[in-house]
Amino acid sequence: MTTNGYTTEEGGRLNNFAVEPKVYVDDSQQFGFNEYAEKLNGRLAMLGFVSAVLFEAATGHGIVTWLTSL
Repeated sequence: MTTNGYTTEEGGRLNNFAVEPKVYVDDSQQFGFNEYAEKLNGRLAMLGFVSAVLFEAATGHGIVTWLTSL
């Protein structure tokens, strides 16, 4: 019997073991333009943009200018 996230045995004592969640596996294959791919691409683009802005603020040069001046 589970109550409030704890498992109790027949005698009403709390069980020392953790309550394990039910396992869910999504077996569907996802290819092409789907919601997951779009979210991942958007998040990676945001990270790249913020990284470029921080790099420019720290060095005073853009990435292309910094790479070509080496």
